[in-house]
Amino acid sequence: MSEYDVLVLGGVGVDTIVQVPELAVPPGDFLPVPPIRDYVAHSGNGVALGFHALGLRTKLVDFLGDDMLGALVLARYAELGLDFSHVTAPNGTPRAVNLVDKAGRRFSFFDGRHPHDLVLPQDFYLPYLQRARHAHIAAPRAAGAFADAHRLGVTTSTDLHAWDGELDWVWPLARAADLVFLSAEAAPERIDDIMLAVLGSGRAQVVVATEGAAGCRVATRDTSEVRRFPAVAPERPVVDSNGAGDGFSTAFMSRWLTGRPIEECVLAGSVSGAFACGAAGTHEELITAEQLAAAVERTRTTT
Repeated sequence: MSEYDVLVLGGVGVDTIVQVPELAVPPGDFLPVPPIRDYVAHSGNGVALGFHALGLRTKLVDFLGDDMLGALVLARYAELGLDFSHVTAPNGTPRAVNLVDKAGRRFSFFDGRHPHDLVLPQDFYLPYLQRARHAHIAAPRAAGAFADAHRLGVTTSTDLHAWDGELDWVWPLARAADLVFLSAEAAPERIDDIMLAVLGSGRAQVVVATEGAAGCRVATRDTSEVRRFPAVAPERPVVDSNGAGDGFSTAFMSRWLTGRPIEECVLAGSVSGAFACGAAGTHEELITAEQLAAAVERTRTTT
């Protein structure tokens, strides 16, 4: 039996979150805001912590800076008991500054920081991949793991975020994963075509596009149409949408990995994404398996 249910590669950094009245720069040169805080964040971090909270045996690997932000990351993982290994990053730990408005919507200024040609060394990640059942590749610098995973019979997933279907460097990831997530934000009028193009040109079995409060869309190999699913109403006030996409994908995959029907995967993902919106910060409050099961049941009985 595999030692890890999931190996997450890449996607670790820090978010600095600034709460603002609206996502626009006001006149003048000064605006008082609530306390500005730093959170361990980014997509690989969110997926790994989400799986960990749901009780899956999870391993996270990435580059990490030998700096104050890197120390913040290591302290967070030690506190939560997440199994994390890293290679020292020459340019430090990536970060983002995220503006969050009163409705919980966010805009992110992302500082990727790593050099364009920096790739996660195969001899570093391969021993972990050989002991994993599934691999989630959260960053292009870990894309080399796709070929190794396929050779080993390990299923794969990735998140393309707000991709418009045109950036050439994203296509290799889109075509290589068994399960592909993306946001419809960048090209809402073309999202169905993008999903079907991914499905038709790569190895993906399932493509999921999230649409925030509008729900999500799902395309699978067993049908030629894109299905639409409504969002789940949050059970608590929305304060911050940071981390909602990772909450969705993690819970979706927790069901997909056990062979559950797409409808169950979507419901679990939608409940988890809605839960994430009720907490400040990026991945500070993570839904547990018990909380997810209870919230899914409440949703079923009220719809």
